[in-house]
Amino acid sequence: MGFLKEFKEFAMRGSVIDLAVGVVIGGAFGKIVTSLVDDIIMPPIGFITGGVDFSNLKYVMVDADAAAGIEEVSLSYGNFINVVIQFLIIALCIFVVIKGLNSLKREEEVVPEPEVEPAPTKEEVLLAEIRDLLKNK
Repeated sequence: MGFLKEFKEFAMRGSVIDLAVGVVIGGAFGKIVTSLVDDIIMPPIGFITGGVDFSNLKYVMVDADAAAGIEEVSLSYGNFINVVIQFLIIALCIFVVIKGLNSLKREEEVVPEPEVEPAPTKEEVLLAEIRDLLKNK
């Protein structure tokens, strides 16, 4: 019974729930950014580069031979280039979003007003008058 209670306390901790929410939202945001990259950003880049499709670029180490049953062995560096470009674009998008959120947080922070010294109490005023009278004697 103690194990279940400990597990419940662990699972219901705020940081664990925040992490779970972050993972779910991150997954959804990842799909949005992937669509942005694949459907909106990459087509103009492909147009600018003259329709070059990096995914087809590869270095063939062993050619395929269907008669001998040998499959092609190659390094597909073009696909790696595509993934790196997508990562850079995704990182840029996340940077812009985080920068925007941080600027909103800075605006929300209230600048503390300078502390105003409280007015002296009646006793303090009387003591100051007595002090001044004693100085003048």
